[in-house]
Amino acid sequence: MTTVHPTAIVHPAARLGEGVEIGPYTLIGEHVEIGAGTWIGPHVVIGGHTRIGRENRIFQFSSIGEAPQDKKYAGEPTRLEIGDRNTIREFCTFNCGTAQDAGTTRIGSDNWIMAYVHIAHDCQIGDNTIFANNAQLAGHVHVGDFVVLGGFTGVHQFVRIGAHSMTAVGTVLLQDLPPYVTAAGNTAKPFGINSEGLRRRGYDADTIAALKRAYKLIYRSGATLDEARAQIAATVEAQPALALLADFLAKPGRGIIR
Repeated sequence: MTTVHPTAIVHPAARLGEGVEIGPYTLIGEHVEIGAGTWIGPHVVIGGHTRIGRENRIFQFSSIGEAPQDKKYAGEPTRLEIGDRNTIREFCTFNCGTAQDAGTTRIGSDNWIMAYVHIAHDCQIGDNTIFANNAQLAGHVHVGDFVVLGGFTGVHQFVRIGAHSMTAVGTVLLQDLPPYVTAAGNTAKPFGINSEGLRRRGYDADTIAALKRAYKLIYRSGATLDEARAQIAATVEAQPALALLADFLAKPGRGIIR
């Protein structure tokens, strides 16, 4: 059964799935859809054209789906889409997209998003990520699956963050972070691959060793990025995990951290 606290204000046109729970003093806008089993705590504001999936938990004082912080935004009906089973802690701010990009900010499923995280307009977030307290993403940032962002990580607009990568506390990313790579510092520098995270996800020793060799090829061999990319691509058949890295390096971006 759907439960709405008497002090909450839910627009009559909002769509609430079975078992949704809305806490005290929460505001739900006209164009909001919330999937079954999602819990919304007290003092949450959910506006804009926002679709939230099943079994999410959104804690107090978060602002979800409001207008993007972009001076070019002129009130277009852009969107925010959130998947299933995400935990979104206190004081998070997620904005809708802009007409200058895909028009939709997307957050996948099974993400653990801690307090004071900001996800700006047009960001595209994968699944199974962890964003520690105060991680801040500017507009148009793309984040792959299983990424871990340390507390107070700041990410410049249009930066890409590859799957299984990780940042330390206080990291500032002004360029792309390749898959599997760990980064730290202001501005960010590479510090090897995320070996422990990969082991926890079932990567075997041979695969991790191959990823370490690819990292050394990019960062320590003296090869140009094009040379390193070509050599990594040539080994994908023997080590399929390298395909993620080869594909990332093949796409233009802001340049990778060095």
